[in-house]
Amino acid sequence: MNKMGQEQEQVGVVFIHGAGLNQDIWSEVATDFEYPSLFIDFPQRDEPYASRKALALADYVRHIRQQIDTWNVRRIVLVSHSLGGIPALMVADALSDRLSGFVAVGAAIPRKGGSFLSVLPFPKRILMSIIMRKLGTRPPESVIRSGLCNDLTEAQASQVVQSFAPESIRVYTDPIDVTPPPVPKLYVQLSKDKEFGSSMQKKMITNLKPEHIRTLDSGHLPMLSDPKGLRDILDQFLTEAI
Repeated sequence: MNKMGQEQEQVGVVFIHGAGLNQDIWSEVATDFEYPSLFIDFPQRDEPYASRKALALADYVRHIRQQIDTWNVRRIVLVSHSLGGIPALMVADALSDRLSGFVAVGAAIPRKGGSFLSVLPFPKRILMSIIMRKLGTRPPESVIRSGLCNDLTEAQASQVVQSFAPESIRVYTDPIDVTPPPVPKLYVQLSKDKEFGSSMQKKMITNLKPEHIRTLDSGHLPMLSDPKGLRDILDQFLTEAI
């Protein structure tokens, strides 16, 4: 795992989920995973939406950092999914002295000065901005099923819908002021993703400039539809690049 001649030091993996989800989304990926793992949850997850609707992106980042700061593993690799790529980039910048790698799994990666909305195609960007401000950030069940759950079992899709927790609007709209970290980076493309299409994922890859690109034949939630495939990709990256 470590390069020859370097002092042996354990590497841990920090998993950051996407919008509306929670840390349990990663549980099957971590089965038989040989690396220490920390599963992040976004702030105030168990509280009513009204208590977190005014949170800023910086509040999400602060909450993630607090969880990492209390972990007794120093060298970390961040694995982020979907919306989680936004706070992950800011955490990577803040914890640069501990960061050994960065993985984006179908993740949103804006350019410096951009936001989650900025990565969307122009028509969808305008539409989503209007919808969020009028109706909030919880999509209708039909949209969750068609976008997030297109290749999941009925039981898995029902669980995603049931547990979906709307995020603060500002986590979508606040800009980031950082660039991708200067560590080994991997982008995992999702070939059946109905939420982030192939052209959008290619744009994210251009923004991230990863040294490694892998593709999974899955929809937007490979940690549910193909956990072993995703775990194998992570294992290979951690073994060969970190």
